[in-house]
Amino acid sequence: MQALEQIRQWPVRHAAAGVVTAQGIVATEGDDARVYALASVTKPLVAYAVLIAVEEGAIELDQPAGPPGSTVRHLLAHTSGLAFDTNVILAEPGSKRIYSSSGFEVLAQFVTDQTGIPFPDYLREAVFEPLGMKSAVLAGSAGHAGRAALSDMLAFAGELVNPALVTPETLDAARSVQFPGINGVLPGFGSQRPNDWGLGFEIRDRKTPHWTGAANSPATFGHFGQSGTFLWVDPIIGVAAVALTDENFGDWARAVWPTFSDAVLAEIG
Repeated sequence: MQALEQIRQWPVRHAAAGVVTAQGIVATEGDDARVYALASVTKPLVAYAVLIAVEEGAIELDQPAGPPGSTVRHLLAHTSGLAFDTNVILAEPGSKRIYSSSGFEVLAQFVTDQTGIPFPDYLREAVFEPLGMKSAVLAGSAGHAGRAALSDMLAFAGELVNPALVTPETLDAARSVQFPGINGVLPGFGSQRPNDWGLGFEIRDRKTPHWTGAANSPATFGHFGQSGTFLWVDPIIGVAAVALTDENFGDWARAVWPTFSDAVLAEIG
């Protein structure tokens, strides 16, 4: 795909990108075996393990977890009221969309408490091993300490296009707006009214500005990371894109990511 060649011009030291559909990997660019820090793209991986725990009956989405009045669902949807990087409670559960990395650390500990399995092991056994993600690892915070190569993230993206580890109904819930109508700040892109999220996945909806392309459907869901990484899935056309870099998110990413995504969608047709 010519669209993927754009990463050669990005102001980064290393980059890798790829596109996948339900039929498999369409194309890649860059070293697909190089391992990158995922930063907050860790969160969708963690969320998927939590959803598997729900399907296994180990936990429930509406089971109390986190601050008083909060549930697993609130934590996944960034509406628990927890601050970004501490356990300080800033709002009543369900009242504001406060993006919280610490909320995912609470989630991971909750799964550990309920299953008796250390969360990094649970994530590996539930998600990484079944998808053949051999380089993927969680080495620290469940909010931002994942690492993986492009080949592994494309395997995960393919799962999000055509799920095998969870039921289609569970994935539909994960990519559907939870607690609709709630406003909040999308990190790096300012206040969004509303700031729609699913269960561990940000939903594009009509947000502007945004890190995906103008051609991405409102149903597009995914995540980006401060390490210069992103993963999005457009379920309307059944395509996903992943880009990994070693340059921190900034103005360069705001400039090139939407153009890249639009080019991918135009070439996919």
